[in-house]
Amino acid sequence: MALRDNNMGRFLLALLLSATALDAAAQLQIEITGAGVQRTPIAIVSFPGEQNVGTSLTAIVRADLERSGLFRGLEIPPLAPHPNENSPINYGEWRSRLADALVVGSVAQNPDGRFEVRFRVYDVVKQAPMGAIAYLFTKDNARAAAHRIADFVYEKITGEKGVFSTQIAYVVKRAEAYELQIADADGERAQYLLRSNEPIISPVWSPEGRRIAYVSFESKKPVVYVHHLSENKRQVVASFRGSNSAPAWSPDGKTIAVVLSVEGGSQIYLISADGSGPRRRISNSASIDTEPRYSTDGKWIYFTSDRGGSPQIYRMASTGGEPQRVTFRGSYNVSPRPSPDGRLLAYVTRDGGRFQVALLDLSNQQVQVITDSDRDESPSFAPNGRMILFATVKGGRGVLSAVSSDGRIRQHLPYSGGDVREPSWGPFIE
Repeated sequence: MALRDNNMGRFLLALLLSATALDAAAQLQIEITGAGVQRTPIAIVSFPGEQNVGTSLTAIVRADLERSGLFRGLEIPPLAPHPNENSPINYGEWRSRLADALVVGSVAQNPDGRFEVRFRVYDVVKQAPMGAIAYLFTKDNARAAAHRIADFVYEKITGEKGVFSTQIAYVVKRAEAYELQIADADGERAQYLLRSNEPIISPVWSPEGRRIAYVSFESKKPVVYVHHLSENKRQVVASFRGSNSAPAWSPDGKTIAVVLSVEGGSQIYLISADGSGPRRRISNSASIDTEPRYSTDGKWIYFTSDRGGSPQIYRMASTGGEPQRVTFRGSYNVSPRPSPDGRLLAYVTRDGGRFQVALLDLSNQQVQVITDSDRDESPSFAPNGRMILFATVKGGRGVLSAVSSDGRIRQHLPYSGGDVREPSWGPFIE
């Protein structure tokens, strides 16, 4: 495949070979390296009965909320009597403890062996209840229940949906085997979907969160697969002559945009998500067109191309048509990722030899570099648009990091066993 630009060649090589070493037995641990915003002080009182679950639900809820960078959990001394969701609230007492918000609840075991958690959220400043709900769960999914509680609390206080119940996917390499792994948004409950002696790249979640498309080299060439999570089965959806890469889901989950070299150079095609039916080419150039991504409304496909002499981001109608250049600042801009609300475009830009995540406001063309690292790649928006997950290098090791869409909250997710690459943040699961 001829490359018109050496930078584009290096970019594509990195895209194909970016999964590196990691110990899969380790777990991602979250570190907030800087908040930069006013955090809401919240009192999360331990739930009576949660000791019988074997997992501290309230500790997970507190960790989730603190990890968002928007909350500061308060230390709570032993209380007598210990409050639950039915206790009267002395707002003055909680204001004296400097709490702006309060969460109280309890856990009880039902005759069928399942547990039920009931809890309430209060606005201490306004001295008013904000909401209450109950969840049923088993010991095995106690962490999932805690994430749902954190989502509920987050939404009641901030007005936007929480993402603690979502999952992330990423690629690692353990010894000589590459792995495609998924985990909770906090990095816990990690499990691998695929292990291969050949590279695995470009995982991307389907819109409903039940499938993951990815590229595997196990056939000694790049082939696009779709993995069905509920059945733990996968199918080949693109294995044409030459290279098959860079899958991207349409918003309705019925179509996948892929990059194929079946007719020569790397161009963008549309195929059915189940691999049936004919392929349809929608980009036509003598250059490399790659890394497609649909806009949330499905009207546009953003992609990277060197048709202007250096890698830049373009967009075209999702049915095909004349591309429009989107990025103009700098000589190297790749990996477009539209935000869930369609207002922003995240991408990787090269600035003074540093590769960093930038945000383009599509309404006014304003650009903001939002990371302070220098080897960033593969940005991925959280489904509420609040955070962007990406891969970078710290201390010579590949890690996952996250930054808020305003650049003020940054997180570091080190993986103790080695390097991590190719992150993809999954959608909301109803």
